[in-house]
Amino acid sequence: MMRSVILLIASALAAPKQHSNAAARIRRAARNRAAADVGIDLLPLQGKLAIVTGGGRGIGAAVARALAQRGCRVLITYRSNVDAAADTMLSLPGDGHDARQCDVTDADAVAQLFEDLGESVDIVINNAAIYEESHFLDSTFDDWQRVWRDTIDANLVGPANVIFHAGRSMARRGGGVIVCVSSRGAFRGEPTAPAYGASKAGLNQLSQSAAKALAPSNVVVGVVAPGFVDTAMAAEVLNGERGDAIRGDSPFNRVASADEVAEAVLYFTHTNAKWSSGAIIDVNGASYLRS
Repeated sequence: MMRSVILLIASALAAPKQHSNAAARIRRAARNRAAADVGIDLLPLQGKLAIVTGGGRGIGAAVARALAQRGCRVLITYRSNVDAAADTMLSLPGDGHDARQCDVTDADAVAQLFEDLGESVDIVINNAAIYEESHFLDSTFDDWQRVWRDTIDANLVGPANVIFHAGRSMARRGGGVIVCVSSRGAFRGEPTAPAYGASKAGLNQLSQSAAKALAPSNVVVGVVAPGFVDTAMAAEVLNGERGDAIRGDSPFNRVASADEVAEAVLYFTHTNAKWSSGAIIDVNGASYLRS
């Protein structure tokens, strides 16, 4: 009898310890799982070199920060706003980052950029773009032509310059990731900015053509198509008389943040995103749905 009582007491005393051990095992398993998840998606970016065109502000700056937070060395390019580029550089965590003046519409400058970098580029974010309105009935013909030339040059020819050199560099080294920032405007009529919509529709086709052409070389090409985003480029429109209507396009009654778009861009850099090459990810808060 006494022996049974002693065994019961010993068992009761051991139970909390066993529970504690089980809880510790669960916590260790959770930590290991979290580490495994990081290993799948994030650690492959450690030390990789990423170029973000138009990285001085807006979506480009948000993407640059997100890449740096995941361990990338980031090279941002800017056309003329050196102060914005400097501010973005100061906001990047980690080290090994750089900024370089490079107008993507300048074919020689783009060629020189990739010649200088050799085959060290792992990721390219084709983000540099302009937005300028030109109305069918209110614009002069001279303005109409100027806006079309400038917009197609910046939003389509410029990215084509970048893809040409980035794709060849990545193919030689055996792989890489190119992400192009397009727009919701590529899929719907843009009566106040037809050149912008047309340029982004062309960018989608360029990107998907590149996805097919570069896949045998292990290069992933993806597209992110946001609606209006709360950036300096969109500020004039969003703060104007159409601002409330634009925000009302989304059932969330707002526009995207640059950080939300950046997260979609980074999806294509995950090691398990290869099978999404050629896809276009909509980031517009259900303001425009397509099927």
